[in-house]
Amino acid sequence: MALEQLEILNNEVHKGLHMRADPGMPHPSFVMTVIGEFAAAACICPIFLAKAPDTGEFYAGALFGFQPDEMLVEQDSGGWTMFQPLELQRQGFYAAEEHIAIDPTHRRFGPGAEFPLFEDDGTPSNALRRMQRTIGQLSGGIDATRNFIQELLRLGLVEPVDIALEFDDGQNLTLDGLYTVSRDNLNDLGDDDIVALFRNGYLQAALTLANSLNQIRVLARRRNDRLTAGI
Repeated sequence: MALEQLEILNNEVHKGLHMRADPGMPHPSFVMTVIGEFAAAACICPIFLAKAPDTGEFYAGALFGFQPDEMLVEQDSGGWTMFQPLELQRQGFYAAEEHIAIDPTHRRFGPGAEFPLFEDDGTPSNALRRMQRTIGQLSGGIDATRNFIQELLRLGLVEPVDIALEFDDGQNLTLDGLYTVSRDNLNDLGDDDIVALFRNGYLQAALTLANSLNQIRVLARRRNDRLTAGI
């Protein structure tokens, strides 16, 4: 996103602006998620670590499909999943130091947008207040997740994982560039490190991340069923 496209949200400049409840864009197959979302994400999809292409820094992401724009997680009639990452919820909105900025060209603010950002008296609407909370949770979560991953790296707990999938129609898929928590290295940690991980909440997060890989089989089976059914 080019910075020049962003505008600091202002109750005078943007008093007539409306937003859609949904981001108004296709659901990505891999979405950044933060440590506070791990438990909810792991109920429906695997969580991996990956490296940001521009910085090489590790981040956590939830995998919803094996190919771009593929959705293998069950959705309701409105197209929503049980777990909606904060990163998706905030689309169109950005943290700008102590302010909130928007991209006014984003589809979230385009035709069909039904919820005003401001009330007639200039105060934030309920929709905007929810977005403010979302951005606050995401900003704090990004810092907490970065600290979590740094501790995993310090302890040698991050390892690459290669995933090769074969489907009944003969198609083969390989997922590269993904990382997870090494169970073996976790088991080899000394008592002091285990206690420290437990006390700061990182042990449960590490186990949740590692155990979420069981969801790969669930998504693969669902994809295979769709291919078999010709969907």
